[in-house]
Amino acid sequence: MNKVTLIGRLTKDPELRYTPGNGTAVTTLTLAVDRRTNKDGQREADFIPVVIWGKQAESTAQYITKGKLLGVAGRIQVRNYEAKDGTRRYVTEVVAEEVQFLEWGDSPRGGTSAPRSNKGDFGGDFGPGFDDLSPVDEGDIPF
Repeated sequence: MNKVTLIGRLTKDPELRYTPGNGTAVTTLTLAVDRRTNKDGQREADFIPVVIWGKQAESTAQYITKGKLLGVAGRIQVRNYEAKDGTRRYVTEVVAEEVQFLEWGDSPRGGTSAPRSNKGDFGGDFGPGFDDLSPVDEGDIPF
């Protein structure tokens, strides 16, 4: 079984290209994925190359930028090629099957214009009016 799920931040803007011939969209990016802290309490990260194909590639390149949080589910792929200097190069990367925009635009997913006070404990945007909710007295509930 070859499955991987990652959540991380983009280290730079995604690179969108189209394959020669049939013109399939392909986006490459690198995710900085946090590791558990080391013995000294220092945070560490792994920098993982990701390849996204098709419509997801175009959407990712259009809406996601450096520093944004992205979720990726896919598979690990190892490939090799011969470099211009004649040496054999090996590449390990994640080929995305599913991509989730956890942050996009100028604010976390869910909208770009909602006030900051609408952020919940999970970093989600619950939309306008969230702060206007008042607690309900359980005695008023008919069941």
